[in-house]
Amino acid sequence: MCDLSLFQPLPAKYGGRHTVTLIPGDGIGPELLNHVREVFRFSCVPVDFEVVNVNSAMTSEDDINNAITAIRRNGVALKGNIETNHTMPPSVKSRNNLLRTSLDLYANVMHCQSLPGVQTRHKDIDILIVRENTEGEYSSLEHESVTGVVESLKIITRTNSLRIADYAFKLAREKGRRRVTAVHKANIMKLGDGLFLQCCREVASGYPDLQFDAMIVDNTTMQLVSNPEQFDVMVMPNLYGNVVSNVCAGLVGGPGLVPGANYGKDYAVFETATRNTGKSIAGRNIANPTAMLLASCMMLDHLKRKHRRSQACHITRPRLVADPSKSCTIRKFVCDERIGAKSG
Repeated sequence: MCDLSLFQPLPAKYGGRHTVTLIPGDGIGPELLNHVREVFRFSCVPVDFEVVNVNSAMTSEDDINNAITAIRRNGVALKGNIETNHTMPPSVKSRNNLLRTSLDLYANVMHCQSLPGVQTRHKDIDILIVRENTEGEYSSLEHESVTGVVESLKIITRTNSLRIADYAFKLAREKGRRRVTAVHKANIMKLGDGLFLQCCREVASGYPDLQFDAMIVDNTTMQLVSNPEQFDVMVMPNLYGNVVSNVCAGLVGGPGLVPGANYGKDYAVFETATRNTGKSIAGRNIANPTAMLLASCMMLDHLKRKHRRSQACHITRPRLVADPSKSCTIRKFVCDERIGAKSG
């Protein structure tokens, strides 16, 4: 039974409760989100979920359009990853990508942090990754110009590059970070990545309190696996963000431990950071729920900050302890407002 004397409800839109769009997705998504709903129920969290199922096997976009409409109505969503079927025609776009671009969720944020009780090669990792989420190689613009020759367009714009760079620097300042690293391949893609790097440098000049440096993406991956402690906040175009976020998740214990968030001006969608469907382990009750639970914690934090609550903003996060039979287990929930902040 919930101890209501210890519970301070979240600010809400309707009748003292928030309505959040819930998209189960494919693979392990539905079971991970069931864990979240169970925890919310036992914790008396005043959130109601509007469940919207998206069928990745459909060629019609009606289902993802229904999900987008629900998110526009509620403002916030929690989702499992939706499978992208590579065998379908090129005209069928990734549902995940459609959702992010339609809602202009331009900033993907991942907090890669060493967790207590999880044994890894490197210790004291604490990196914020900011990934541009709407353009680059994910623009879905490609064609076969002649038989056997395919052109895929990578779109980099000054407007969006300045926007994501400014987001990264503002986040770094807000979280008490000291340095921002721009990841690029401007030595080869001199115009596209050159523009991105130039925009990062322009924005950096407006934040004299923060250090700025740049690193080529291939060197970045090597530095991450050899000396990850050197990184603080990282900002990068879309595809590099996909690679770097997966490398970082591996450094701290795997995809089941790291949450992710997608922010736009008006909407926010929370999910696991590496966006894996985990189909090979679906239905076996062995998927680690930590990443999705932490994503739901980030969602609660977002709801409170969005409404400018005057009291201190605490969010719930799981403490992990070693378990000889599993990578980790949920031990208890404690209040912690330091997610994203630099470890002391």
